[in-house]
Amino acid sequence: MKVYSSFKDIENNLKRLRLERDIAWEELKLMKNEYKEDLKPLNWVSSALKLTGKYGLIALIRKWIFK
Repeated sequence: MKVYSSFKDIENNLKRLRLERDIAWEELKLMKNEYKEDLKPLNWVSSALKLTGKYGLIALIRKWIFK
């Protein structure tokens, strides 16, 4: 437990804690917006096309190598 020597120390600590809480809150809001973007159907289609292209290329290379 921290022992304070003056009210100014208490006020400074409270101000620091309040700022830390505000920063954490803003980070949470940012993460929420990022997740919203990630869950949009258009992003799913984009991801699916990338994966399909990657695995399609691998399949073509395997087919070409193991003829």
